[in-house]
Amino acid sequence: MTTFSQELFSQEYARQLDAQDPISHLRDEFHIPKQANGEDEIYFCGNSLGLQPKRTQEYLNYELSQWQKLGVKGHFSGDFPWMPYHEFLTEESAKLVGAKKSEVVCMNSLTANLHFMMVSFYRPTAKRHKILIEDHAFPSDHYAVESQLRYHGHDPKESMLLATPRDGEPTLRTEDILKLIAEQGDEIALIMLPGVQYYTGQVLDMQAITKAGHAKGCKVGFDLAHAAGNIPMQLHDWNVDFAAWCSYKYLNSGPGSVAGCFVHEKHHNAEDFLNNELPRFAGWWGHDKESRFRMENNFMPIESVESWQLSNPPILSLAAIRASLDTVKQAGGIQVLRTKGIKLAAYLRQLLEQELSQDITILTPKETAASGCQLSLVVDLHGLDSKTVFDRIEAAGVTCDFRYPNVIRVAPVPLYNSFEDCYKFVTILKSSLEA
Repeated sequence: MTTFSQELFSQEYARQLDAQDPISHLRDEFHIPKQANGEDEIYFCGNSLGLQPKRTQEYLNYELSQWQKLGVKGHFSGDFPWMPYHEFLTEESAKLVGAKKSEVVCMNSLTANLHFMMVSFYRPTAKRHKILIEDHAFPSDHYAVESQLRYHGHDPKESMLLATPRDGEPTLRTEDILKLIAEQGDEIALIMLPGVQYYTGQVLDMQAITKAGHAKGCKVGFDLAHAAGNIPMQLHDWNVDFAAWCSYKYLNSGPGSVAGCFVHEKHHNAEDFLNNELPRFAGWWGHDKESRFRMENNFMPIESVESWQLSNPPILSLAAIRASLDTVKQAGGIQVLRTKGIKLAAYLRQLLEQELSQDITILTPKETAASGCQLSLVVDLHGLDSKTVFDRIEAAGVTCDFRYPNVIRVAPVPLYNSFEDCYKFVTILKSSLEA
């Protein structure tokens, strides 16, 4: 756990920490929203929508210019031709999630990718038909799992297995998840959990869960919406079957931008698809690149995760992702961001504990390995509720978010947030509680 001086609650001390930060200059690479008085917002909402890198406009304008000048020839011309454009994102995406380049691709949206993955990896039988997710999963994940169960003729009340926290505890215990897998694993076809739980900010032990699931014959996949760009991962080495993530939170690629997908190389054998041992929905962008335009209507899957692609992707969105990935690369990669992210979250936590321990409960685990950038806060002050306090801090220049019934989520992210942001946030929060 990172420790700080006892004099940490001062603007001067926060500025000293920023002066010691080797990547503080990256804040200048982003557009920071302004308050009505012209000052920067305290933007702690990168867990929902990351800010725009300044280079994004340049990258988008380049593609608009190519379209303007070249028309359809832009698919094959210029520095970044559109035909292979998704390949320009592969190397940096692979580094983010700890994968081989053949295992990652940018395509579709997050929930669409989860559905496509379940087409392949949820293969229920009369005995093995359950899907394990967490209680209070992100609604879209819950809906996707529930609809997949119904599609296969199973009753979600019987086939949806929920991992729940213990009474009185806000977060899951790894030993309880592993115990559930050990006890019911013979009936579990698929484990699909988050890398980082959206509501509490808890980081799950993906490696241990994957190992336990495979030991019982389950397929294991993860929703990395709140993990990608937040924490380092080793999906290949952990032997995860599949994963999917959005790119507009910690990866700053713009609202609704194209998502990412991982499929372990052990599942890339074309014969597994052709023999229906690993079925998938097919489209022409997943067809062998050398023969794709022969139009022979004889699907031959690419022997990589690319075979799960359906259509050619939206280039403008991929250009925004390329801008965001280049910004991460400029920072030095995910390990550098994680190092600063740990320090930012620890500083914010210590400020809250020192100044507001009687009024605020932090749901997010304190252990570094079990937490990322996000802290989930609940107001405990008599006569006040979290939503009222959220409205007050928002009016005072803070952008974070509120999740019902009572959680304020704040996420100081290392690419553009500062230690001074953390100090200012706690100052505003204190005033809002006193009001």
